[in-house]
Amino acid sequence: MPVLVKILVSFSIIILCSKLLKNLAIAIILGTGVLAVWSGHSFISSLSIAWARFYALDNFSLLMVILCVIWLSSQMQQTEIMKNLVESINNRLSQKASLAVLPAVIGLLPMPGGALFSAPLVDGCDRDGDLSSITKTRINYWFRHIWEYFWPLYPAVLLTVDITRLPIWKFMVLQFPIFLLMVFIGYWFILRKLPKKEKVSIQRNGSLIKFLSPILMVVLVYTLISLLFPYLEKISKYLPMLIGLVTAIIYLQILKPLTARQWKGILLSKKAPTMAILVASIRIYGAFIEARLPEGVLLMEKMSQELDLLGIPPLFLILFISFLSGITTGLGVGFVGASFPIMMVLLGQNPSQATFLSTVVLAYACGQIGQLNSPMHVCLVVTNQHFGTSLLQSLSSIFKPVVALLAGVIVYSSFLYLVF
Repeated sequence: MPVLVKILVSFSIIILCSKLLKNLAIAIILGTGVLAVWSGHSFISSLSIAWARFYALDNFSLLMVILCVIWLSSQMQQTEIMKNLVESINNRLSQKASLAVLPAVIGLLPMPGGALFSAPLVDGCDRDGDLSSITKTRINYWFRHIWEYFWPLYPAVLLTVDITRLPIWKFMVLQFPIFLLMVFIGYWFILRKLPKKEKVSIQRNGSLIKFLSPILMVVLVYTLISLLFPYLEKISKYLPMLIGLVTAIIYLQILKPLTARQWKGILLSKKAPTMAILVASIRIYGAFIEARLPEGVLLMEKMSQELDLLGIPPLFLILFISFLSGITTGLGVGFVGASFPIMMVLLGQNPSQATFLSTVVLAYACGQIGQLNSPMHVCLVVTNQHFGTSLLQSLSSIFKPVVALLAGVIVYSSFLYLVF
C-alpha cells in the first residue's frame, strides 16, 4: 500500500476518533498505532521509536516549556497582572483591536502552545461575554500565528534560512508581505463583522510596560541566550525558551509574591499534566512520521519516490510534500525539516532566481497552511481545550481565511516569478 494512503488513513482515524471519543490524546495514540503497523514496524521497534522520542531531551524540554507556560499564565492570573494587562490594552484600543493585539503580542514568542498563554487574554477582552467560543478560538489561533512567516526568533524561519542559504534579511523581506496578508485576512474574515465597541475608560493602575514585563522578560532572556550562548540550542532547541520562562516566573514572584498555598494550587492543577500527556502523544506521532521504515528509507522519502514515479510535476510534488509535512507534524520545524531538503533536490543544481524565490515562498506557505490545519498543532489543541471548542468546528471555522491566504500567496509567488 502506498505510504501516502497509510498517512492519510492514520490521519483520518485521528480526526474520527477525536470526534467519537472526545479525547484527542487517545485518538492520536490509535492513529499512531495504525501508522506503525501499516509501515511495517514490529511491536518492539514501535516501542523503541516511541520510547526514543518520549525520553529525548528535546521532548522533555518541550514538555517543560508547556508546563512553564501554564504555570506562568496561572501566576499572571493569580497576581492580576493578566487582568491589568487586558484592562490597559482595552483602555488604549477598541475591542476589535485588543482582541487581535493581545494574541499577536504573545505570538512574538516562539513558544510551543503559546496560544494557551494568549487565550485568557482574549477571554478578558470579551467584556460583556457576547462573543461565541468559536469566535474567540478563531481570533486567538489566527493572530497568534501572523509572525511565523518572517519573525527571526521562530526556529522554522532559521531552519529555512539554513537549508535555502538565503540571507536572513532577504528571507524576512521576501516573507513580510505574507505577514501583512495574514493581518488583512484576519481582519476581513474574523474581526470585521464583530460588534463595534469603543475602548473602555478605566483608571490606570500601572504602566503597560509593567504589565507586559513578564512576557518581555521571556523575549529578552530568550534573545540574549540565543545570541550569547548559541551552544545551548544545540543541547536542546527549546532550552533558551525554557530558561526565559523560568526567569519570568522568578521575576514575577519577586515583583508580586504568591503564597505557598497559591503555588500549591498552581502546581497541582490537572490542567498541566493533561496538556503534557496530549503534547507527548503528538510528539510520538511525529516520531513515526520522521522515522525510517524497516527497509531503511525515511517514510517521507519513500512517499516522495512513489509520487515521483507517478510522473507528478516537481512543483506540485514540492508543494504537496510541504503541505502534508505541515498537516502531519503540526510543527513549523517539522514541515521545513521534512520537505525543504526534498525541495532543494527537486529544484536542481542551478534554478533561476525567479523559480527559486517564488518556490520557497509558496512551499513555506503550503507548509504553514498544513500546520494551521493540523490536529497535531499544539496551539490548536490548547486553544480548543481552553474555549471548549471541537477540532472539526475549529478547522471548519478557518476554512475561508485559509483559502484566501493560499490564493493571496499564489498571486504573490507569481508576481515574484515575473519580477525576478
